Amino acid sequence: MLNLYRRHQPPCRYASRRYRNCNCPIWVQGSLRGEYIRRALDLRSWSAATDLARDWEAAGEIGVVKKPDIPTIAEAVERFLADVKAQQLSGETIRKYENLLNRRFLPWCESKGLRYLKQLGVEEMRQFRAGWTDSANYATKNLERLRAFFRFCMHDDWIARNPARAVKAPKVTDTPTLPFSRAEIKRIVDACDRYAGNQDRLRAFVLVMRHSGLRIGDTIGLAEDRIKGNKLLLYTAKTGTPVYVPLPPVVMESLQKIGPATNGRFFSTGNAKPQTARSNWSRYLDSLFELANIQGGHSHRFRDTFAVELLLAGTPLESVSVLLGHSSVKITEKHYKPWVRSLQRKLEQEVQRAWGAA
Repeated sequence: MLNLYRRHQPPCRYASRRYRNCNCPIWVQGSLRGEYIRRALDLRSWSAATDLARDWEAAGEIGVVKKPDIPTIAEAVERFLADVKAQQLSGETIRKYENLLNRRFLPWCESKGLRYLKQLGVEEMRQFRAGWTDSANYATKNLERLRAFFRFCMHDDWIARNPARAVKAPKVTDTPTLPFSRAEIKRIVDACDRYAGNQDRLRAFVLVMRHSGLRIGDTIGLAEDRIKGNKLLLYTAKTGTPVYVPLPPVVMESLQKIGPATNGRFFSTGNAKPQTARSNWSRYLDSLFELANIQGGHSHRFRDTFAVELLLAGTPLESVSVLLGHSSVKITEKHYKPWVRSLQRKLEQEVQRAWGAA
């Protein structure tokens, strides 16, 4: 029989082996099938040590663990990430899952001595979240990713319930959509002529973002084969229908002037990692915003400008949602509802002016 006890060390003030609620090293002592053992387990979690001792007893040999039918936490993460890649999700989405699970979740589990999924409950997930230093918005996204991982585990019958589901997301205060004004866009484009780097390349980048609504990562990876005449392929809808946006002549001229690189992309050689390329282009834009004297400049404001200009021109919210690639029109309404109301007021004023002309 194997017995566990804590070997108390300074500055721990306890001496009795019966006391377990400290963080001192756990030792095992006893015999199993005639083999005697008395040694440290290199564990500080009592539940993890208990599981290990039971595994040895089940195997009938000290140091031998029979592989359980249910995978360990690390194995479950590995299988989940393999499934995510098999779904052919975007590289950025996969990177975020890997960053959360491989670089944050697994090291945290290891530090707590947690090896099996059954050891993860709601309280453990609250403790894990308590160590996050992310913004409220990013923490909410990470909590959604954590819930997705445990849903995967539930579907494979490895766990009975999702421990991350009961963890409440932090309160997110949505910042209002703030598109660039037309005067600001003009200052930004004009400032390209004073930029110390590749002016033509930066101007083309800005014009593409403004007139396509692409996110910065998608703009960086823009390939020549996505340009069909004067139209840009935004994406292919789930129905298999391609979604195009026409580009004005000024955008086409700027792209033709710089031309694609040898890899067929306009703004990336493909040598840098996506995160590095994104950081570089964000830095270029920050310098441009400073030259143009733009307060609160950010790449996503080009996308906001694209959407708001469409709404002010009378484009239905549903059409704007399709062009932005939102999975639901509710997402579009959430971000751009104030501008829809302003459009409604504009229409009402036009109707009222027509009364006087009658």
